[in-house]
Amino acid sequence: MHPTIARMTEIVASGDDTKIIEILADDVQFMPPTYFKTWTGAEPTAAILGHVGQIFQDFEYRRIMGEGNDWALEFQCKIGDLDAVGVDLITLNDEGKVSKFEVVMRPYKSVGALRDAIMARVMKDPRFLKYKDALS
Repeated sequence: MHPTIARMTEIVASGDDTKIIEILADDVQFMPPTYFKTWTGAEPTAAILGHVGQIFQDFEYRRIMGEGNDWALEFQCKIGDLDAVGVDLITLNDEGKVSKFEVVMRPYKSVGALRDAIMARVMKDPRFLKYKDALS
C-alpha cells in the first residue's frame, strides 16, 4: 500500500481531522457526493472532510484497492440512523499527495442526510465562510 493511503487510513481511524491537510496537495480537487461543483484547494477540502469525519459514525474502510497513484477505498458508515456505503477514489500526484479525491456513495437518502448535516455545519464554520459564495 502507498504510504499516503496508509497515512489516510491512520488519520481516519484516529478521528483527528486536523491531520488530513498534511496529505493533501495544495491544489487538490475534491468532488463530494453531496454537491455538483468541484472544490479546489487543501484548505476547503480539509474543512469539509473534518466535518464529514464528525458526521459519519461507525466509519470503516472495508476494502482498499489500487496501485501506483490510483486508489479506491471502499467504506461503510452510518449517518444518524441511516446506513451508507461508498468509495473514495484517490489520485496521488508525483509527490505522493492527494491531488484528486472523489467520493461516490449510496443510498440516495443517506447522501441527502449527509448534505443537510454538512450544510448546517459549514455555514457556521469560520474556516469555511470565505467559500460561502461557492455554495450558492
